[in-house]
Amino acid sequence: MPRTPREVTDAELSVLEVLWDNGEATVRQLAERLYSGGGTSQNATVQKLLERLESKGCVRRNRESWPHLFRAAVDRSELIGRHLQSMADRLCNGSIEPLLTHLVQSRDLSTAERASLRELLDDPDTGRMIHE
Repeated sequence: MPRTPREVTDAELSVLEVLWDNGEATVRQLAERLYSGGGTSQNATVQKLLERLESKGCVRRNRESWPHLFRAAVDRSELIGRHLQSMADRLCNGSIEPLLTHLVQSRDLSTAERASLRELLDDPDTGRMIHE
């Protein structure tokens, strides 16, 4: 994993989710999607969120187009990994076992989810995520 940036806020995560769903977007497109209708103050808010995400290495800006197009520089599974490892480091002395145990025991897993987890444990290089 590349360097772990500061935590991504809920507002920043909302921007990333739109970018993951749409591939790329302008500030205006993001503001319209996130704030239904957008507007000058919403555009400024989205611009600030994008600047923070860019400084964290989570977003890339295409400066060759106008208006600039933004796209996610980190995929969802990588961000999940960063956050889980950060949480494991803070709460469990780096061990992911307590986190995984809690996640597995805290909800009913479908037969397919259990099979997928068994496969992943048997062959971690499969790289398959259950709900990506």
